[in-house]
Amino acid sequence: MLNQTVIVGRLVKNPELNQTENGKKVTNITLAVPRSYKNINGEYDTDFISCVLWEGIAESTTNYCQKGDLVGIKGRIQSRNIETGEDYPKKVIEVVAEKVTFLSSKSKA
Repeated sequence: MLNQTVIVGRLVKNPELNQTENGKKVTNITLAVPRSYKNINGEYDTDFISCVLWEGIAESTTNYCQKGDLVGIKGRIQSRNIETGEDYPKKVIEVVAEKVTFLSSKSKA
């Protein structure tokens, strides 16, 4: 069995470095990834993909990237449940990054 994905997209907002209760560094980012085909109106739709970055990858991405930068992520897809206070938990699907490649950055004015 294989669970591996590669995505390339732009950061939706500036990454922020956080720490878990155990002291592990983590960054949650969202990538805007345009689809490779047009919809019925002749426009390209965009998917917004949640990604989780841990430890060194989280630190370097937070230090060197900002909103609008193009990044590539190699990782795995995971699902988890979040307690919402409702009768049932909310299921979240996200990419857990194993490698992040900084492909380009917007010019800093």
